[in-house]
Amino acid sequence: MQLPTSPEQAAQFVWIASLVVGLIVSLVVALLLWLIHREAGVINQRVDKIWEVGQRVASNTIQIPILYRINETVGQIFARVGGIVTGTAAIKSHAKGCPGCPHCMLDH
Repeated sequence: MQLPTSPEQAAQFVWIASLVVGLIVSLVVALLLWLIHREAGVINQRVDKIWEVGQRVASNTIQIPILYRINETVGQIFARVGGIVTGTAAIKSHAKGCPGCPHCMLDH
């Protein structure tokens, strides 16, 4: 390829070359921006999943003190159940050996 020698042809060549280079640069920039946009979407989806899991962990963490209180209450209930079982066993033992039951239990 021969470069133009006249000033008019040289100016035209420079303009055309500049436009072609500008178009190529614009296309490359557009491609890079599109790739960045696509990756940002993927990152955003992953961040949303991380956020959701984090909220679940936070919710579970909030429940821990409540579970401790429930555990204490169940322990108290269990202690009372032991007393009820003992009392029931005593009533059953008395009822087996007492000829006047259940009327004698109602009198006491």
